Amino acid sequence: MIKLTDIRGRRGLDEELFFLYDDTVETKTRFVSFMGENSRFDLAILRTDRYYGKSLVLDIQSNRFAIIGQDDLDEPGYLEHAYELSKEDAGELREFLYETI
Repeated sequence: MIKLTDIRGRRGLDEELFFLYDDTVETKTRFVSFMGENSRFDLAILRTDRYYGKSLVLDIQSNRFAIIGQDDLDEPGYLEHAYELSKEDAGELREFLYETI
């Protein structure tokens, strides 16, 4: 076990961490910004060998992220819920992501 004090360098914390995993992996990251009808999207799209071929999509403006694959884009309401978007804005994001991931 690694003590929290070993990681953070703080004294007085006796908590211990149990790691499920602690890996460093290579990623391919794409930063893209586009303007929809009503909203601007500033995204970071990370591809890695994790997440079963899905991408980690971060919306930098809203500070929200989701792990997204083609199956998720087909799921009604998925983007609306994950990014707290209107149906129209989610439709624009979905259209972009269909072409991207």
